[in-house]
Amino acid sequence: MLSLIELSGTPLQIGKALGKFGAQAAHSYLVHSPSWASVTAWRGSTAAQAMQTQVEQQFPHIHQELQGLAAGLELPFEDVFLWNCRGDVWAMAPDGCTTVQLPLAAGPRITHNEDGDPGFAGYCGIGQFAPDSGPRFTSFLYPASIPGHTFAVNEHGLAMTVNNLRSRQVSAGVPRMVLTRALLNQAGLAQAIELLRQSPRAGGFHLSLAQCGYPDLLSVEFNAMGLSVLDIKVPTLHANHITHATMQDLPQVITDSSRHRQERGNALLSAADSPDSIEPLSILVDQADKSFPIYRDAPDDSDAENTMATADIRVGAEQVMWDIYERPGQSARFKLVNTELV
Repeated sequence: MLSLIELSGTPLQIGKALGKFGAQAAHSYLVHSPSWASVTAWRGSTAAQAMQTQVEQQFPHIHQELQGLAAGLELPFEDVFLWNCRGDVWAMAPDGCTTVQLPLAAGPRITHNEDGDPGFAGYCGIGQFAPDSGPRFTSFLYPASIPGHTFAVNEHGLAMTVNNLRSRQVSAGVPRMVLTRALLNQAGLAQAIELLRQSPRAGGFHLSLAQCGYPDLLSVEFNAMGLSVLDIKVPTLHANHITHATMQDLPQVITDSSRHRQERGNALLSAADSPDSIEPLSILVDQADKSFPIYRDAPDDSDAENTMATADIRVGAEQVMWDIYERPGQSARFKLVNTELV
């Protein structure tokens, strides 16, 4: 079951609270996992040191949050920092996700399967953040990770979901999870895109972005080599690999699961009579492809990922209304308006 955690204070205090939240999962599972070994193999590397310097210089509050996270986890800072750079140093980090993007007359609707390491099942949560400096926000949380690389909404009505991109070419820029954490401090879409344009980027992500009061539904792909922003005008699905025309030739890994989920999702969208008739939750629960389903709960999943939660976000003229589901067919575990539970 997803837990609810409230966090407030300085970046260091928030980081420590995040660490305590994730400590049990980190010590019982994460530090013994092959994923942890793959990432911490970069300990002491030039790339790790360069990324840490970038964060400390450009995003000192997030650097402090990471320091607090390590303290709360009771793990070495360098290892925790690297774990939060996992998609920058390791293309096969266990992060996936599928997102349906619907540009509707009533406002954008973003529906998202959060796919991650099944070893974290039962240890994830929803965090309500009230930092001393910066906007309030609510975000899905994984143990041992800073918020913002999953799905979240901030007090300015900025809604974001995040999909993994497995880029083969990475530079010593700002880690992608730090960039998406920084996006939650932005007042709107324009500021979010400008931050991504101006920042040296390490790894890559796909983002779905929308803001309360605006009709735009943005699909953003970025990595060390490029940034592409599309204003979505027709129903679209994204299954965690680069799809934008200006980015497609950049080197990446497309797993069988990612490719099949994209193909199946596109087929389901094409079969709909109209955008208003599309039920994105039905798409995200689809398991017609038994080997590579959209909704993933197999213990032997081909990418070693399972769907941890589903978010259904409706971005309206005056507020963001969203539901968070733990399992298909169940009632919503959490219902929120903007950043608050209802």
